[in-house]
Amino acid sequence: MRDLFVVAEFTIKEMVKRKSFIVSTLIILILIVIGFNIPNFLNRMQSESNTSDSCLIVDSQNIYEGTLESLNSMDLGQKFIITNESTSFEQVKEKMQNEEIERAILLSNQEGKIKLEYIVENIGMTSELPESFMQALTGLYSNLQLSKLGLTQEQVSSLTPTFDLEIKQIEEKEVSGNIVAIMLISIVLFYAIYFCAYQVSTSITTEKTSKIMETLVTSTTPKTIVLGKTIGIGIVGMIQIILIVGTALICANVFLDPEMVAQVLDMSKVTPMLGILSLIYFILGYAVYALLYALTGSTVSKPEDVQSANSPVAILAVVGFYLSYFTMMNPTSDLNVLASILPISSPFCMPFRILMGVATGQEIAISLIVLLVTILLVAHIAIKIYSSAILNYGTKINFKDMIKMYKEKNN
Repeated sequence: MRDLFVVAEFTIKEMVKRKSFIVSTLIILILIVIGFNIPNFLNRMQSESNTSDSCLIVDSQNIYEGTLESLNSMDLGQKFIITNESTSFEQVKEKMQNEEIERAILLSNQEGKIKLEYIVENIGMTSELPESFMQALTGLYSNLQLSKLGLTQEQVSSLTPTFDLEIKQIEEKEVSGNIVAIMLISIVLFYAIYFCAYQVSTSITTEKTSKIMETLVTSTTPKTIVLGKTIGIGIVGMIQIILIVGTALICANVFLDPEMVAQVLDMSKVTPMLGILSLIYFILGYAVYALLYALTGSTVSKPEDVQSANSPVAILAVVGFYLSYFTMMNPTSDLNVLASILPISSPFCMPFRILMGVATGQEIAISLIVLLVTILLVAHIAIKIYSSAILNYGTKINFKDMIKMYKEKNN
């Protein structure tokens, strides 16, 4: 046990001293701070610009009979300047060049048809009239014509009914939870598990190249090395994730509007129990992929071969993540239940099923048992092959060689 902690401590010190680790962590933290300030930058740019939301509407023939002023109360994201004075294209162009307006709409009645000229600075940037504008103009004109027919307000309202939409499901399980929070949890878990586990393979290959492994093997057992490095890198990865998540939460509270955060991220379903279970799934998921990467890392002797050797494990991780990601669209489906049990996807899938309230206690127990059994099986295979392949400094070991080493180690 003492050797296990010695190897873990040695691994932690080596990881945190690496310039790549320090620089990558700082870059991520800086990007998080900048990212959370983007809404503030955009708001400041909009407040400094007088034309960012101005649209001139010219109704020189008074087609709408003064009803266009109501556009400003429709929350269309624009400030509308309404005029009945005759305005030519050249006059509109001059206003836009002087930054008095950003766009303009010229209305005219030609042989019973309403013609709209939508004028923008560049067609490549805005190629057509926004659908919201078109619907608002159509609605105003229709209501104007209906009012001329002598219809009552109730009759006019009956022609444009308001639908009260209610969605019901036949499944007994009720799905709840904010989809943005769910996706963020899954993405953070995938990042934490995948990139932390990947470091195990890189660390082992680097130490083989520097001959440090020879000293480790003579001082302790291969089993202690595998488990010690897995624990050490896992602790460093967890510290990095805590820094990232902590910085994100602080920035969200400091730089963003609390109401906007509440609308985008509904954290009411995030409970301490969910946090504990997410941590458990992180640890177990990391252990599965870290041991697989330890296996692939021991089969190569050159750092440049690490990526190709890790490809099968990387494919498994990506398949597991996307399997859980796409099943979010239907959390109660059989495929989603399968994704929450398979060891390659359950670390990413089960936490969001718990958050949505569709995971049963039995499913959680089965998922954890499958993960634990997978860890024991992978650890058993990885340690046996690792102990035979770790001092190999020749060519990369292929799949047949690994099977042969495993059989020889059992005999």
